[in-house]
Amino acid sequence: MVGLGFDLVEVDRMRRRLARTPSLARRLFTDGERAYCEATSDPSERFAARFAAKEAFMKALGVGLGSIDWHDVEVVRSDSGAPALVVTGRAAELARSAGVSRWLVTLTHTASTAGAVVVAEGQPG
Repeated sequence: MVGLGFDLVEVDRMRRRLARTPSLARRLFTDGERAYCEATSDPSERFAARFAAKEAFMKALGVGLGSIDWHDVEVVRSDSGAPALVVTGRAAELARSAGVSRWLVTLTHTASTAGAVVVAEGQPG
């Protein structure tokens, strides 16, 4: 294991931020992430979980806010329906430099809280 990240997000806070700043969803989430979340009855829960995953990704990589573009980490669904990460751009460069070859991610959410755990696997650089 190269790194481990964990993050929690309050769903109501995400809901308020998205309502107050409609452009925020476009800035933080890819087209695919937005389409998935917006197809549900309460997109805020899923947006919050994906935001938590991006934060957990940075923690697993040992970098802070501003180190990567939010779109460089995308939460997708694998064929089984399990979440997976697609890592591109600067995030992929940092991951390669750190020796990361595989990402594991799990998401969870309730009506009030969303969480994510991200594990970076590989050989430390």
